[in-house]
Amino acid sequence: MPPDASVRMPVQGERVRASSGASIVGMLDRVIANSVPVIPRPIVRRISRRYMAGESLPEAVATVRGLNGQGCLATLDVLGEFTRDRADAAEKLEQYKRVVDAIVEHDLKSGISVKLTGLGLDLDEGLCRSNLEEVIVYAKARGRFVRVDMEDSSHTQQTIRIVLDMHERHGNTGAVVQAYLRRSLGDVEHLAEAGVSVRLCKGIYVEPREVAYKGFDTVRQNFVFLLEKLMEAGCYVGVATHDEHLVWHALRISHELKLPKDRYEFQMLLGVDEPLRRILVGAGHKVRVYVPFGKDWYEYSTRRLKENPQIARYVAQDVARSVVGLIKR
Repeated sequence: MPPDASVRMPVQGERVRASSGASIVGMLDRVIANSVPVIPRPIVRRISRRYMAGESLPEAVATVRGLNGQGCLATLDVLGEFTRDRADAAEKLEQYKRVVDAIVEHDLKSGISVKLTGLGLDLDEGLCRSNLEEVIVYAKARGRFVRVDMEDSSHTQQTIRIVLDMHERHGNTGAVVQAYLRRSLGDVEHLAEAGVSVRLCKGIYVEPREVAYKGFDTVRQNFVFLLEKLMEAGCYVGVATHDEHLVWHALRISHELKLPKDRYEFQMLLGVDEPLRRILVGAGHKVRVYVPFGKDWYEYSTRRLKENPQIARYVAQDVARSVVGLIKR
């Protein structure tokens, strides 16, 4: 048992009840997520403020400074992807550079997260590679790390290949692996062999069954399996989850392998399960918060809620509290 863990493993009877409860909660989450399109835009904007750092870079800087003050690291993400043309991709490149400049100027404990579709992957892979490399070189010269986000499965192969290449060339580049994808074990093996830093998450995009595992427990089990592979291989791992069951397993594995706390970190979304975040920070673990910002807040919010029903539940709770507050006035 991890000596500093505040979470405990459920006993057998609790596992059965938890599994049944998870199924019911999962169904409710999906119902809530499917209701997102009918939520009025002003309400989405109001509620989304908790989960985003605003529209401007100064707002994002202020958010990260606050997180740093709470003992958290951050990774900044400029909202907006699927560029329409080369000019869009060039503008996204410059945005990423401005983010790096702001991180350095304000001495923030933060890296950046980038999406390859935002840098032109769907237009031309060569263009995307060139733009990404420029971001990576720019960040490396300023002592900053670049995490390449994973998108839907149609981009997975290209993304893994590009990340492996950029890591070999420059080093300050990390990958993301989605535990629900059936192919992820192979990706983990290739990334681990190359010594790439990996963010491990469950995955949020809607994928066909032949591509992704569908069972809640199956995805959890694969997450733990992949996490063990990564940690045993000595990879630096970002354990990206709000699932306390998976947090417990991460602590268990790191304890069994006698890993120092500087060999892994936990990663969480801005505004989600802040009590768990505080527990982990209080126990001396590194916690990095994903901080999205930008003018494409509505598209990001609605897509994220539809793709991630668990987040939709948090938002529904916020909506309910807001309504109750108005009634009491």
